[in-house]
Amino acid sequence: MELISPTYIAKEKVQSVQDFVLFSFQAIANLFRKPFYLADMVQQADFIGVGSLPIVVLTGFFTGAVLALNTANTLERFGSITLVGQLVSISMVRELGPVLTSLMMAGRNSSGMASELGSMIVTEQIDAMRALGTDPMKKLVTPRVAASVFMLFFLTIISDLVGLAGGLLIAKLLLRLDARQYWSNAWQTLVFQDLFMGLLKPVLFGFIIATIGCFYGMTARGGTQGVGRATTQAVVAASVLILATDLLVTRLLMATLTYR
Repeated sequence: MELISPTYIAKEKVQSVQDFVLFSFQAIANLFRKPFYLADMVQQADFIGVGSLPIVVLTGFFTGAVLALNTANTLERFGSITLVGQLVSISMVRELGPVLTSLMMAGRNSSGMASELGSMIVTEQIDAMRALGTDPMKKLVTPRVAASVFMLFFLTIISDLVGLAGGLLIAKLLLRLDARQYWSNAWQTLVFQDLFMGLLKPVLFGFIIATIGCFYGMTARGGTQGVGRATTQAVVAASVLILATDLLVTRLLMATLTYR
């Protein structure tokens, strides 16, 4: 096994971060340059959004159900079992809905982007596009970034609603709570700050998922083995970056927004 200097590894990591930042800025800048490739954006939106709908619905439903089931035991000790709707609502909208939906999207779409673009790299299809005068960044990357940001926003809303429905099922069947009271508590407890935080996160997470997947795909080297390695790295990097960004965004918004 070849020994590599720690200094070289550090320089390589810094170079990768720099390349990713430039890659991301270029993807954003391409949104304002013609041609726009709207057909590609619609196609990617269908694959990313509609294709991810079943797993998002299942994840949101079972998350809301488990959340209601677990919090009910604690609330029952204090005689506040009727507050289940509030806990499910705030937890799903502010945190669990955006994060879990994004992690599911990262596992499905970030890996798909990395493998698809990586395969095009190793088979020299990207070089052929450049030879024909087509910008691969604008043709392949920008539509995926725009579609991911747009669709994850609405998928998160769907996940939140389905999660509330899952909590309602548990509250109605197992906790014997009134459905109208559950929905009333869940709706009235939400304020603007909760909705703002819950809808800002999927925009950032969608950008992370798409740019990470495309970056690792466009930088894949080493044949089919390199494509597999890039796919794995894309999922890991996207998941970690989503969790880190979630912590930073939550701390920043809680410090700047006025809560109850």
